[in-house]
Amino acid sequence: MKVTPRMVEEAQEAEARDLLARRAARLRERGESTVEEAVHWIAEFPLGEERYALPLESLRAALPLRMVTPVPLSAPAVIGVLRFQGQVLSALSLASLLGGHGWRQDPAVLLVVEKGDGELCALDCEAIPRPTTLPLAAVEAARARTEGAVMEIFTSDRQLIHLIDLKRLFAERDTGGRHGR
Repeated sequence: MKVTPRMVEEAQEAEARDLLARRAARLRERGESTVEEAVHWIAEFPLGEERYALPLESLRAALPLRMVTPVPLSAPAVIGVLRFQGQVLSALSLASLLGGHGWRQDPAVLLVVEKGDGELCALDCEAIPRPTTLPLAAVEAARARTEGAVMEIFTSDRQLIHLIDLKRLFAERDTGGRHGR
């Protein structure tokens, strides 16, 4: 069989098409892996045996619990008051606000948070929260299907996190409702 210039050209074209196809596949793979999913930043902490979180943008500070002055004859959810940046804030029991969940250890930290209406308050917590993310799509889906203040969201490694919507939590508290899930 005699090799003609036409056969050489066809072989070169086939090699070039194959090379281009492999490059395109690599670029598609790289493009798919570099697409960043929108995320929602949270401050995650333990509450008893479960994991809870607050939106990171609502967290203003973490302070030692010893800064609280007790208030005699106050409501059960009120731990006391404290001064923060020239303001007097209520210090509240997060476990009590959530319907009596128990702490695994005594709270040692106060989280100063924005309640959703521009007002600040402090919530007790076992430990300083750690910043992490949840997929924004999962947060929005949980918010749409949940009427209460606590949304259940699974992380990418299948751990359950209870995300607290502070605006809903304090609206329920003010209207006397419970935190439905």
